[in-house]
Amino acid sequence: MSFRRGVVRQSKFRHVFAQAWKAEHCLDDVRVTRVTWEGPLCAANPKFIAVIVEAGGGGAFLVLPLAKSGRVDQSTPSVCGHAAPVLDIQWCPHDDNIIASASEDCTVKIWQIPDGGLTAPMTEAVVTLEGHSKRVGIVAWHPTALNILLTAGCDNLLCVWDVGTGELVYQLGDAHPDLIYSVSWNREGSVICTTCKDKALRVIDPRRGTVLKVREKAHEGTRPMRAVFLADGKILTTGFSRMSERQLALWDARDLSEPMAVQEMDTSNGVLLPFYDPDTNMVYLCGKGDCTIRYFEVTDESPYVHFLSLHSSKEPQRGAGFLSKRGVDVNKCEIARFYKLHERKVEPISMTVPRKSDLFQGDLYPDTAGLEPSLLAEDWIAGQDAPPLLVSLSGGYTAPPSKCSTLRGRPKLLPQTDSTTASTAASATAGTANTVTREPESEAVEQPQAGRETEGGMERSRKEDDQLSDILTEIRALRALVLAQGHRIDVLERQVARIEDGDV
Repeated sequence: MSFRRGVVRQSKFRHVFAQAWKAEHCLDDVRVTRVTWEGPLCAANPKFIAVIVEAGGGGAFLVLPLAKSGRVDQSTPSVCGHAAPVLDIQWCPHDDNIIASASEDCTVKIWQIPDGGLTAPMTEAVVTLEGHSKRVGIVAWHPTALNILLTAGCDNLLCVWDVGTGELVYQLGDAHPDLIYSVSWNREGSVICTTCKDKALRVIDPRRGTVLKVREKAHEGTRPMRAVFLADGKILTTGFSRMSERQLALWDARDLSEPMAVQEMDTSNGVLLPFYDPDTNMVYLCGKGDCTIRYFEVTDESPYVHFLSLHSSKEPQRGAGFLSKRGVDVNKCEIARFYKLHERKVEPISMTVPRKSDLFQGDLYPDTAGLEPSLLAEDWIAGQDAPPLLVSLSGGYTAPPSKCSTLRGRPKLLPQTDSTTASTAASATAGTANTVTREPESEAVEQPQAGRETEGGMERSRKEDDQLSDILTEIRALRALVLAQGHRIDVLERQVARIEDGDV
């Protein structure tokens, strides 16, 4: 089923227009990577923009403050801890200072960026995840559960990690017979949809390790497909027809037998990367190598997917970063922002709804997903699901300072933490005893001494509270790890039973 865009209908997004920022507000002299990988190569949040760049003898990506503009000096420090080119990066939805990177060196690394950006090259990751045997091309954070990360590699494996403990929680090795092109969580994070080189669209429950739905030949062309879950549970895919025409299709995840809508666009061979905004229900399509960005609105009324407009420019895009809704300028009615990657430049492009009023436009900015996670990792592993916790954008959004406690070390560090705590507590006790038994030399010194004792007591109390919080966090991480390993043992025991019964 195809449809045309000439139907006039009522929508507040009908007149959305795209506008590239002036040259002085762009990032210049950024050597964007030439790696042959069909990913966005860029990620942005309210604090930072990250871009995968060329690096000699390894893999690197730049992390710059979002407000940065102008020429980027070649001596600017980068995140350069991978031994091979970086293929994908994604900011954590629950901490604007945490970013995950996937690389051809078969590892995934988690980095904690200090507020203000890097002052020296960063080579040591907070956590390194090793479980893939071939290059890793996809990272996808869980939308609502803290520290849950999904990765997909060229070994056709899907891995789910608890980055708080560094442990592999689930591994799906038999769901895909060929290269995985894309992975997308649904809004609650209960299931994922994937596209694969075998042309199939799959809906998968990663905790049970089962494929719930499969649609063979979702797009019949041989070029890569992409899929993204929408807020209402539908799935939007991009791909190619048998005649190599680029297509957009909408699917009901409960029944993949036939698409709800299909639109054929053009015969360009660039892969269409879909970027979805759940607040406005708009989808933006950026084709790699294209000079255009198309945008659509998805509704419940036929023909379901409505073409709005397109942004054209003279220069083709190497990739694009899509800014989190918390980072847009609500005072200018900006509903989305892209960071278009040129060969040596990063160009911001704003999507704006024309409005005359200077007041906050509540109809354009419903409450959006905030930083606070709905679940802890162990809650999700135990089978719980929850929608995102929402925040208001009225008055604009201010990014909070870094939360240093988001990530913790591996559980094996717990004994060291205990011994450190014990020695610190002993030192504090000794210090207290010394302070109490010391006689004041004079009346004039006594009051300041008492003040210092009070301040020291408060400082010790804060330290002890922090240490207790660290220990409790480690205990929760261990509990989640034990639960996850119990699930893994059950799966392995069932596999052994099938082998013994001759079912395999």
